[in-house]
Amino acid sequence: MIREEEVFQIGYIAKTRGIRGEVELRYTDDIIDRGSAEYVALKLDGIFVPFFWEEYRFKGGATVILKLEGCDTETAAKRLVGAEAYYPYACVPEGEDEGLPSLQALKGFRVQDENGTDIGTITNVNDSTANVLLFLQRPDGTEAIIPYHDDFLLSFDLKMRTLQLQLPNGLLELNTP
Repeated sequence: MIREEEVFQIGYIAKTRGIRGEVELRYTDDIIDRGSAEYVALKLDGIFVPFFWEEYRFKGGATVILKLEGCDTETAAKRLVGAEAYYPYACVPEGEDEGLPSLQALKGFRVQDENGTDIGTITNVNDSTANVLLFLQRPDGTEAIIPYHDDFLLSFDLKMRTLQLQLPNGLLELNTP
C-alpha cells in the first residue's frame, strides 16, 4: 500500500488522448524522465493506486502522454481524468539537489523559515512578471502570497521537496486579514 508520505504530487490527469487508452498528464515536475520509477500513483477515491506505464512521450512543456498498463480503451482512460498524479520519493535520483528545478516545478514544495518551521505548501507560482510570487497554503488553512527571490533562499531539498527561506521581517503578517 502506498502511503501519502512516500509520494509527492507531480500533476494530474487532464484528459484522454485517442482511443487506445492514453491519457495526458499535466505536470509540474518532469521527474518521470529523470527518476527510476516505472509507475505513477494516481489518487483514486482517496487511495494511491500505482499505474505502470507501457510508454510515455512529452508534448510541449507541461504535458506528458502516458500509455498505462491495463488502460486499453477510451472508456478506461476517462475514469482517470481529474485524478492527481504522484511520484515516489524513493525513486528520485541521487544528486537531485544540484540545482533548483524550474519555478513552476516548486508546486507542492513545503516552505520553511530559517528555523525550520513550516510556513506552508506552495500551491501556485506566478512567474509571468519579473516579480515571482509563491502562493502558499498555510498549516492553518489560510493562503499566503510571498515574493520569491534567490536572496531569500537558504537551502532546498529536492528529494524531500522543501525550501528554506529567510523572509524579511513582517512579510508574512502582510498576508494576515
